[in-house]
Amino acid sequence: MGEAVGGEVNATLLPKVRGKLTPDAPLAPLVWFKSGGTAEWLFEPADVEDLAEFLRDLDPAVPVMALGLGSNLIVRDGGVPGVVVRLGKAFAKVQAEGQTLTCGGGASGILVSSTARDAGIAGVEFLRSIPGTVGGFVRMNGGAYGRETKDILVECDVVLRSGERVTLPVAALGYTYRHSELPEGAIVVSATFRGEPGEPSAIQAEMDRIAAAREASQPLRSKTGGSTFKNPEGEKAWALVDAAGCRGLMRGGAQVSEKHTNFLINTGDATSADIEGLGDEVRARVKAASGVELEWEIQRVGVFADNANRDRVGVVK
Repeated sequence: MGEAVGGEVNATLLPKVRGKLTPDAPLAPLVWFKSGGTAEWLFEPADVEDLAEFLRDLDPAVPVMALGLGSNLIVRDGGVPGVVVRLGKAFAKVQAEGQTLTCGGGASGILVSSTARDAGIAGVEFLRSIPGTVGGFVRMNGGAYGRETKDILVECDVVLRSGERVTLPVAALGYTYRHSELPEGAIVVSATFRGEPGEPSAIQAEMDRIAAAREASQPLRSKTGGSTFKNPEGEKAWALVDAAGCRGLMRGGAQVSEKHTNFLINTGDATSADIEGLGDEVRARVKAASGVELEWEIQRVGVFADNANRDRVGVVK
């Protein structure tokens, strides 16, 4: 059994695994912002059983966090304590049958939508435009272009922090805008989506339309994290940011995108503190200008590099 000793996970007491366990693993290469510290341990499980057994035998005091494509994430410069779980190829398969898609938690939105196209399944084209994995879509009710994960999800299979495997129907997830009631520490290992019959050529045309719209409006070729703030009720976050005079605003190596003001970008050498600090400054300016308090859509995880903030640990929603 793993044991947390003095705030660190004792390597000799970690559960045995068939997958890969890496200490002090750099996370910056794995996230879109290309910034941030290391994972105390990075676990890439061989399969669902490997993950379930590891979590079952790991000291319950050790924090565990799932990492997908790293698109909607700021990893703080002090790194992430405990274990970061990254689902690899064993979790990236997608199968179609009728109008149903069975998708591994590590499958990308592009793979899901292209598999659906080939099988003549319409209604999931919007996943083509979301840079993430099925696990992230399910957790955050990912959506774009008028559709959300809740519109297509039938059920998902998760491994709880205890190691127990359970199947949750969509009704159990308490979906709201960019939020679910998925149990704390649960890792989505697969999901079942349902679409409707469609012609592959028409599905491809819709995917092309979405891709072109995204290319035209978003800084896709920059080191970014996707949409930074949730859209407030009846408002657009980008418009509020723009009206507050934040277009192009910089802090260190971080900048508010001039192409789309709800995107922050790493211009080259930004720290995660630069990026998160810029986001907080934008929130303050929007609050002062419009009275609206923007909520983060991007997750911020881990600990700050400076000792003064070491007590601020974990996932901030």
